[in-house]
Amino acid sequence: MTTLASNVMHFARLLRRAGLPVGPAEAIAAQTALTHIDLASKTEARTALRTAMIHKREHAEVFDQAFALFWRDPTAAEQAAAMALLEAQKTTKMERPPPTSRRVAEAFANPNRPKPKPEDEPPVQDAVMTVSDQERLQQMDFEAMGADEIAAAKREIRRLTLPLDERRTRRKRPDPLGSIVDLKRTIRASLRQGGEIVSIARARRVTRTPPLVVLCDISGSMGRYAQILLHFLHAVANDRDRVHVFLFGTRLSNVSRHLRARDPEVAFQMVSHIVPDWSGGTRIGEAVAGFNRLWSKRVLGQGAVVLLITDGLDRDGAVGLAENMDRLHRSCTRLIWLNPLLRWSGFEPKSQGIRAMLPHVDEFRPVHNLASLRALVEVLSRPAVRSARGPERKPS
Repeated sequence: MTTLASNVMHFARLLRRAGLPVGPAEAIAAQTALTHIDLASKTEARTALRTAMIHKREHAEVFDQAFALFWRDPTAAEQAAAMALLEAQKTTKMERPPPTSRRVAEAFANPNRPKPKPEDEPPVQDAVMTVSDQERLQQMDFEAMGADEIAAAKREIRRLTLPLDERRTRRKRPDPLGSIVDLKRTIRASLRQGGEIVSIARARRVTRTPPLVVLCDISGSMGRYAQILLHFLHAVANDRDRVHVFLFGTRLSNVSRHLRARDPEVAFQMVSHIVPDWSGGTRIGEAVAGFNRLWSKRVLGQGAVVLLITDGLDRDGAVGLAENMDRLHRSCTRLIWLNPLLRWSGFEPKSQGIRAMLPHVDEFRPVHNLASLRALVEVLSRPAVRSARGPERKPS
């Protein structure tokens, strides 16, 4: 029994390293649950541990991966970590292990374990992520980032908030200090007093943030940017309501419901299953036309703001793109085009797709680093002002 308690304790530590909220209470409950089952049955043991240590449905897949590695073959985790490392080094496109498997393998390997230092080695001052490193990370292009910089950028992105400016709706809410006289409630209250008006009921207009609609290009030329921006969209979708995200390459895919999963690994795994055209070609005109035909009346309303994330390189030569962009522009309150090509100081709209889209947007902004994302957050928190002279281009 002493060995079993020790194993349960180590298993709880593994789950914590994999990102699950497992503490001492769950470890004690798991040890107690194992005393009421037949330990010879692997199914009963897994059910007992899962019931005692997991409280959310989205954590079940990570738990099952950890259980299979820890209680079946301790060396299987090292093999999974080695396979994940070899998979990352391959240049050919092959099937990657599920994200939850990589998380459990990394937790099994425990890279945070301190390494012993030689006694004669002089102490080295740790200066990771100092002020200079933070400034460099803010200005570094997503496409030039390594694995460590991408991980740090994802952590910074999850801290961003998107305070869209609130708008007044037609709905009213009772408020004793409101500026609107509510005649219906006043007369209804007077009936209880024999028709005599004792007090005047007041109300105020309800304010609400407008819907946010995102059309993100996931073609080959946008591959690295789309992967990082998807973390930003996941954070926004979990931070506020009425967020609609569409991915397009050669077809349009609605991933709004999948990005609402709290665990980003689970959300991105579900997105990968329903998006078949990742890093493929680009048909911007066809994607915008499909959105106008199938989704615009459902999601564009009450002052909706649209973010169009693409480099404007259309494989179809901008066929029908200008007409569909004009309809999209007239259907929303604000249309902002985010283009990573604006990071170049000498950028000129030479391609047919860019020239067709540019007259139909309110703002033309870069999106290639953390600083550009922070600038976007600041812009969206200000009231929208449409310009009669065309889109306003923001420097990179």
